[in-house]
Formats: sequence, structure tokens, C-alpha cells
Amino acid sequence: LRCAATTGLVGFKPALLVALVPWYFPHLSEANVTTAQRWKSFTTSSLSGFVPTRCHGGISSLDRTFYRYSSVRSRSGGSSSDDDDDEEALYRNGMTLESIASRLSKSKYKNIVVVMGAGASVSAGLPDFRTPGTGLYDTLKDYNLPYPEAVFDLSYYRKNPQPFVELAKELWPGQEGGPRPTLAHSFVRLLDQKKCLLRCYTQNIDGLERLAGVSEDKLVECHGNFHSSSCTNPACRAEATNCKDDILDSKIPYCDKCGSVTKPDIVFFGEELPMKFQYLIEDDVEMCDLLIVLGTSLLVMPVAGIPSWVGKKCPRLLINRELVGDFATEAIMVKNWGGGYSRDVFLKGDCDDSVKDICELIGWEEDLNVVHK
Repeated sequence: LRCAATTGLVGFKPALLVALVPWYFPHLSEANVTTAQRWKSFTTSSLSGFVPTRCHGGISSLDRTFYRYSSVRSRSGGSSSDDDDDEEALYRNGMTLESIASRLSKSKYKNIVVVMGAGASVSAGLPDFRTPGTGLYDTLKDYNLPYPEAVFDLSYYRKNPQPFVELAKELWPGQEGGPRPTLAHSFVRLLDQKKCLLRCYTQNIDGLERLAGVSEDKLVECHGNFHSSSCTNPACRAEATNCKDDILDSKIPYCDKCGSVTKPDIVFFGEELPMKFQYLIEDDVEMCDLLIVLGTSLLVMPVAGIPSWVGKKCPRLLINRELVGDFATEAIMVKNWGGGYSRDVFLKGDCDDSVKDICELIGWEEDLNVVHK
């Protein structure tokens, strides 16, 4: 509910009304759009102050994020001028999976941004977070948590680290017989090999993108990773070399330097996202010429905001079990108000099956199989 409230507040009517101005009247001059965007920046940055601190990044991070990127949607995306007429016709007629696949096969997209969620790892045997009955938060009932998200709450972890220790023991990447990369992860690596991947922003902490072979410079692990560990004491922050061994032995890991509890460097609620995210995101959403979102509910900010930060003509492909986030918002706009650009494609279903379908359309099925071996 806390995370859902975030998207609800950002979609508050005054901000939504302003967002509709440049979208619903695409013939407006650039000056008018700029004026509308200034108003939008003011309303969204003001409303973001109501966001609860347990959402990833905290209030200060969200305030910066909405203020810095609220005007990005007025930019045109990363297409070259030679393709402008072709692009305009596609947007006016409505993007389709076939048109995206065709342009991928012709190497038209050079700066693809991928956003990955837990749904991409489900076929590896890892649960997503929120699916009723099978999601991770539903399986934590045995730990008597005050609320499911408490397992990733830093203040709660300091008081009662054992629930997270048991969970981390199961999730720690690279263990013998542990989860392996899925077709969805191999697809991202294939985009990397085809030299059309600008960046992969993953919300997952399972490390499967790394195991799949996605280049380090192309990968942003927005919620951290298990590759390093440190002390949770802000005055210490010493590297915790014994953290992995302790957790795999079901022991609570303590800092050798100050005695505080340690943890792997994954982002808990209330912590800032990695500097790599903050350093790259602005340029990436400006350069993005195709956004692909895989298996996420788009509830946790600020990563959930990425689809709304890319250029307003940037095509967006959602591969998911349900329509979510800004994709759902724009679908309502198209259905109820018409006009504007129909730039979204929603491929409903499991990530792996959908990725296979896309590669068949592109002619990459053989390449995908080679990468996935």
C-alpha cells in the first residue's frame, strides 16, 4: 500500500491535467510544451514530498528524481533524423510488435533501455514479490514479520536480522544447484552482443543478469547486489568479508570492526540507490530509442518512473502478465481521449515465452539459443 500510494500521489489530478496538455495536443508549439512542462515539474516535485520514506530512495531521492526528469518526456527520444518520416508514420498509425521486431531486425534501434523486474526470474525458480499465494511476501508468514516488507527494512533488520539471514541464504547467487539465467536474461545479453543495448536497469538482487553475461558497463543493479557486503553502522561502513560465509551458515553476520550487524550491499527500504543509477539515468532516458520493460509491477519508485521519463515519442514494449504503471495510464488516455501518439505495445504473458516470440519475429531464435546454452 505504501508503494501503491506513491504512484497514486504522483498521478494527482493537477499533475495529470498538465501531463495531458502536450500529449493530447501534439500540434502545440515547442514553447507551449515547455511552459506546460514547467508547470508539470512544479506540481510533481511538490507532490513527491508526500511520498513515504520506505519507498526506495527515500523522499530526498524522489524529490530530486521528479524535479530533474519531469521535463524529459518532452524530448523526442534517440532516433536519427534520417528516420524521422518513418518514425512519425509508425507513431501516428500505432506501434505494433511486428513493427518493433522489424526495426530490430534492421538494426534501427541503437540505444535500447531495458527495465527488469522479478517476473524475469520466475522461471529460474525464484518467486516474484507480489503474486498472491506464491509471491515472496506471501511466503514470509512463518517469520512473524509486522508487515512483509519489513524483511527489507533497515531499522527492522538491525533489531531482528534472522528473517533476512534465512531469506538471503536461499537467494544468494552462484550457489551450486542454484538459479540459472532465464531466456529473458539471455535476451538482454543478446541485445548487448548485437550492440544495441544502452543499459539494463534491473530491480532484481538475484545477480542473474551478471551470470547471463551482460556487460558490467551496461548493467545497473538498481537495488544493489550480493557481490559485496558492509557494516550497517553509518559511522563505520566497513567492508564485511565474513558476511557471505556467516549467512550461508544461517549465522547473523557482525562487523569485526565495530560489532554492528552487517549485510550484503542490496538496497533496503529507506536507503539511497547506487550512485551508478543516479549518474547514468538522466542521459540514458534522453538517448533511449526503445524501452523494453520485463516482468515488473512498476510499483517501487524511482525505478517505476523510468517509463514516464523517456522521450514522448520513444516506443515502449511491456512484457508482463498485466498492464501496469505508466503503460496503464497511457492506455486509459488513448482509450478515453484519443489523439496523441500510440507508442506502446503490451505483450501479455510470461517473460520467457514472450522473448521467444519476439526473437522468432526478428529472426534471432538461433542466436538466442546459442546465448542461452
